[in-house]
Amino acid sequence: MLEDRDYMRQPAYHEPRVSFTVALLILCAIVFVIECIACGYPPNFSEGNYFALSVDGLKHGYVWQLLTYQFMHAGLMHILLNGWAIYIFGRAIEETLGSKNFLILFLTSGVIGGLVQMIGALVWPSHIGAAAVGASAAALGLVAAFAMLYPERELTLLLFFVLPLNLRAKYLLLGTALLSILCILFPNSWLTILLGGNIAYAAHLGGMLTGIIFIRQFIQGRWHWPQWKFPRRRAEPREFVAAGSDKNKSGFWRSAAGKYDEDFSTDEFLQKEVDPILEKISAHGIQSLTAHEREILERARAKMAKR
Repeated sequence: MLEDRDYMRQPAYHEPRVSFTVALLILCAIVFVIECIACGYPPNFSEGNYFALSVDGLKHGYVWQLLTYQFMHAGLMHILLNGWAIYIFGRAIEETLGSKNFLILFLTSGVIGGLVQMIGALVWPSHIGAAAVGASAAALGLVAAFAMLYPERELTLLLFFVLPLNLRAKYLLLGTALLSILCILFPNSWLTILLGGNIAYAAHLGGMLTGIIFIRQFIQGRWHWPQWKFPRRRAEPREFVAAGSDKNKSGFWRSAAGKYDEDFSTDEFLQKEVDPILEKISAHGIQSLTAHEREILERARAKMAKR
């Protein structure tokens, strides 16, 4: 049945739902308190720290640092900024992709961002710091994923916490990536000093790249090796009928053969209108649907309810 599909069900508001976004924020806060108790404030991460990410630690086999460093922060402003990004963009990503995909994206962005930072520290130690803590790479993975899903969504940011700045999500991603590249290339420039020193810009780039690839490849499925497939019977092309024409309605869709949606039987409607949309969801995910395709699914639900 159509209503048995996950994306056609109404959300069960009566059931308690654990938010992974909030859980991660709570975990970061708990770890930060422990840091301050154990190391003082601001926390002092020595080279031999078992949990902060460092080249030396990975050389000694402390691979868990790729996970633990994501929940550690160097100061109050550090955790507040990362927490804000996780809260704002994480909620949207978790709601769109589900808790499982959200958690995979978050942790993978942090791990790959950390690896990029460590590789950069080995290859270009004069421009890239050797140690890293913080959820910045994971948070920017969420920002990148959001920009891939909603590139035209307008956001309002407070520049230097004072000046409101309106820009679209795709420009936020592009600007953040450009700033990270410039700060890596010119570590002693006024821009780097203005933004603050000891920031893992290479990890930022790794996190953003992970977010982009995750959405394009694993969610939308747009990047893949060519596959040979037998041609399928395509749905008939559809056209919009303007108000006042034919049946004197305010505007509706019909097939090129002249049939209106309401003229189809339920089974015929599901076969000709809904099946191609379900195939699209299977191939590219529900987030790839247009507003009109979502409307068709809603009408299909209504038709099924009348049966």
